[in-house]
Amino acid sequence: MRNKHFEFVEGDTITTGPGRTLKRIRALAAIATLGIVPGDVGGYVESDANLSGDAWVSGDARVYGDARVSGNARVSGDARVSGNARVSGDARVYGDARVYGDARVSGNAQVYGNAQVYGNARVYGDALVSGNAQVYGDAWVSGDARVYGDALVYGNARVSGDARVSGNDSIL
Repeated sequence: MRNKHFEFVEGDTITTGPGRTLKRIRALAAIATLGIVPGDVGGYVESDANLSGDAWVSGDARVYGDARVSGNARVSGDARVSGNARVSGDARVYGDARVYGDARVSGNAQVYGNAQVYGNARVYGDALVSGNAQVYGDAWVSGDARVYGDALVYGNARVSGDARVSGNDSIL
């Protein structure tokens, strides 16, 4: 069953990976909280199941595989969300960011720039991951924490509260 807030733009597809065809979306209904009006053209998704709630994909962003974007979440720019990743709540993934594997980005969290969140990593609350930072493995970034620059947070690391991880720092 088609999601009621978007449709696929006929003939506007791209191929990514081996045999994956993604289709551009167009808004059928207004999403006032995101400034979307009917007719606005969005990004690319592989199937109806990739996008639910009032979530939106814009620009040349791509959501595919078993990935889900839900709630009021936004994926924009050239960002990619794939695998079994989840972006939910009011979270934002933008720029050239990548969220994949079984990663979760939720709440008011933001992942942007060239940042990557993957594996079983979690980014939530008001956390920010940006620059060339990577959060992966079973790591969690939460609260008002910031991970940026070329920082790596991985393994079972927990970064929370008002913590800052930057530059070439690595937290295991």
